Amino acid sequence: MSGPLIYYIRHGETDWNAEFRYQGQQDIPLNEKGRAQAGYNGDKLAQALGSADGFQFVSSPLCRSTETMEIIRAKMQLPAKEYTTDDRLREVCYGEFEGITQAEFKAKNRETYYERKNNMWTFRPKGGESHADIVVRIKSWYDSLQAQGKYVVTAHGAVGRVTRHILAGIPADEVSKFVFPQDKIFVFSNGGEDII
Repeated sequence: MSGPLIYYIRHGETDWNAEFRYQGQQDIPLNEKGRAQAGYNGDKLAQALGSADGFQFVSSPLCRSTETMEIIRAKMQLPAKEYTTDDRLREVCYGEFEGITQAEFKAKNRETYYERKNNMWTFRPKGGESHADIVVRIKSWYDSLQAQGKYVVTAHGAVGRVTRHILAGIPADEVSKFVFPQDKIFVFSNGGEDII
């Protein structure tokens, strides 16, 4: 194995996800569907790994991510709270858009809505971050991992898109439009990506 082995899981659904409401760094809990998705991923991960021996578990500090991690660990017959958090895995900040729905954003400022849609990687909302902006902190997190380490990570959609760009070499324009699923596990190793 060359470099860390990472099993990356996006948090389960929240009510704001279901409403197509921009969450960003707002601390929104999972809904029932999200808890079921986390449980499903926990079952898949337990089956894929067989054992968690040698794995480190790391989460974004936002509650939708930590709850996902705790459900996954419980499904793997592991103590729910025995993991670390890393602030660098916090979701991208959507600034002035946080708390509004996509439909509200489009109705309020159609021109800006399409500017963002056409420039997803570099578009930075007022008071927020772009995907390109968070590359530095995601690289910093990745560079802090043990070279031959094995990790299970729970975090977010935009963080996952940037992670795919950095670790799997997927072009920025392509990855920025990717709708990151909440019922899949992304496996990064040797510069490539598998999805289970």
